[in-house]
Amino acid sequence: MASHRRPKQPSRTRVTVLTATAAAAVALTSQTAQADPKPTKSEVKAKVDKLYEDAEKATEKFNGAKEKQEKLEDEIDNLQDAVARGQQDLNEQRSALGTMASAQYRSGGIDPSLQLLLSGDPDSYLDKASALDSLSAKQADAIQEIQSKQRDLAQQRKEATEKLADLADTRTELGRKKKEVQGKLAEARTLLNTLTTAERAALQEEEERASRDSADRAQLGTGNGGGGAVKAASGITGSAYAIAQGQLGKPYVYGAAGPNSFDCSGLTSWSYAQAGRQIPRISQAQANAGTRIYSQSQLQVGDLVIFYGDLHHVGFYAGNGQILHAPRTGAVVRYESINNMPFQFGVRL
Repeated sequence: MASHRRPKQPSRTRVTVLTATAAAAVALTSQTAQADPKPTKSEVKAKVDKLYEDAEKATEKFNGAKEKQEKLEDEIDNLQDAVARGQQDLNEQRSALGTMASAQYRSGGIDPSLQLLLSGDPDSYLDKASALDSLSAKQADAIQEIQSKQRDLAQQRKEATEKLADLADTRTELGRKKKEVQGKLAEARTLLNTLTTAERAALQEEEERASRDSADRAQLGTGNGGGGAVKAASGITGSAYAIAQGQLGKPYVYGAAGPNSFDCSGLTSWSYAQAGRQIPRISQAQANAGTRIYSQSQLQVGDLVIFYGDLHHVGFYAGNGQILHAPRTGAVVRYESINNMPFQFGVRL
């Protein structure tokens, strides 16, 4: 007779493990089902545009650091040249004073005060020597002149040392800003690479269409979207604006100020420089370079136009609600509506 034994029941521990495993599997399946869907083309474009805007903000700070670096380098060169010339003059004055003392010695012995003057530390005896009444007026004048030259040289050396330290800090800041710009642009490229080939082609077509529309307006000779003739700017402003029009189609490159590529403030500053006037390099400084015009209806062709709350973008007013500018990475110098960005004010130079 066969035995009928009850099947062995799983232990409590085994039941717990199996239950936990099943629960984890269900949770994983649920998480997979609820994962964020792939962003659409329009969502990617919005994120990329924001990254480009952030990169342009960093670009203007990069430009500011670069401009400061160049200014400091010029100032340091001038100071070092001045120190070198001053030291040569000082050596010649000391030599002349020594010649004077030698002549006095040959004519009847050196004055005890000159013995003090010509011995020991030459930088410390001058202060003492100037107080000695026994020196001739000519010798006293020479000593005072040498003392004054020493003080000037000490001040110039101190100033040069401080500027060298400032230059080192500026170069460090320049490197940080360059990395920030490059990081934003790399992030934008990564986002664009998540799109399909067709989606990327569609975005490229939109960009090219904007540039073609800009070129069409340029051929009309109005720069205003075909809305009618616009009074041309005059003087240096007119020349700068005309020069900027000649850059239509050239690419935006961060930190570039012509002649083959530009960023926003690079286009405006370069155009004015070619017209014979130097204006600040960065948009925030250009915003303070002339008279501010807060009403769009009061803008004239050639006025600078400033955008965004932190004033990080600038272009030229082109008339009838249009601007001429270097927009951003991936775009070219072109006309666009003034309403494409948050307008702050115009600047009349």
